[in-house]
Amino acid sequence: MQVTEHLARFRFIWFLFFLLSVLPQIIFPQTYPDKSVNIFLKNGIDLIIKQEYDQAEKVFLQLEKTRKDIPFGKIYLAAVLIARSYDYQTEYDHEKITAYLEEAKKISERLLKKDPGNIWNKYFYALSEGYSAYYDALREKWLSAFSTGVNSVSAFEDCFVSDPDFYEAMIALGSYKFWKSKKTEFLSWLPFIDDEKELGISYLQSAVKHSGYNSHLAVYSLVWIYIEQDQFDKAILLAEDALKNYPESRMFKWGLARALEDINPEKSISVYYDILNSYPVALKTNKINFITLKHIIAQQLVKLKRYKEALEICNEILNLNGYTEFEYDKLEERIERVRELKKSLINR
Repeated sequence: MQVTEHLARFRFIWFLFFLLSVLPQIIFPQTYPDKSVNIFLKNGIDLIIKQEYDQAEKVFLQLEKTRKDIPFGKIYLAAVLIARSYDYQTEYDHEKITAYLEEAKKISERLLKKDPGNIWNKYFYALSEGYSAYYDALREKWLSAFSTGVNSVSAFEDCFVSDPDFYEAMIALGSYKFWKSKKTEFLSWLPFIDDEKELGISYLQSAVKHSGYNSHLAVYSLVWIYIEQDQFDKAILLAEDALKNYPESRMFKWGLARALEDINPEKSISVYYDILNSYPVALKTNKINFITLKHIIAQQLVKLKRYKEALEICNEILNLNGYTEFEYDKLEERIERVRELKKSLINR
């Protein structure tokens, strides 16, 4: 399958199962025994999905003050910071994020040492390592991401062995098994390399059926898996269903727009414009999302043979200036691709 611009944006897809920063996986009936913690989590999770990051941060700060003995507060405070920066394409607050995650890991290790058989203590450790791996992957720190990722997967597997119906682990492992198998297909001839793509999908499909705080990560993971498998109709149905509950969620709109590219480019353009226009006014000067989305839209216009409109967008992008160092580092490659697209359009 041809790699599109948005799919390239997810080049860290190997670590998709670490998207816990966006969608923490506390799924009924495996809710944490403390009901007050559950209320904090549900409220904070909903706010993250709705992209109300400031309010989500307040909720998790309160959780941290209320329950310093468990790492949920610190993990999700890091989650909010990561989610906001990734969504807005702004610089990460590295000092705060790493401080939260390192302390969360210390708390998790203390709890595990005290009660190694407690599945929640295992989950805390898996979650804190998973967040660290996800954050490193986003920053393309692949060696550290792989190292902590292996630790996290092992801990999630330990949760799954302890309780095969522990859906938190099922979602993480389902995504991992699919993408690991997908990315190692060229090694499938080796006797110790198993193809677990279908097993991974079945894990995720089982998790989707269980209502609770968040079957959303299973939905989100499946959307991108179906896209990878060229099952665009399935991806569209899943994304549209998720948007019924969270109509403003950009994360689901990105998946929907990508799936529509190969089915209905016109509608895909509409969704991409919807994403572009949904960012807060204060971010209008941020060029990363603007250029990324405009470039993708231009490519869809080419599919529709609307070359003049695509050329106008290329010129709009190339006429921009005043990049910050962070923006230029992120956009240098893409700007070159825009130049190439423009050249191809001039003679049409």
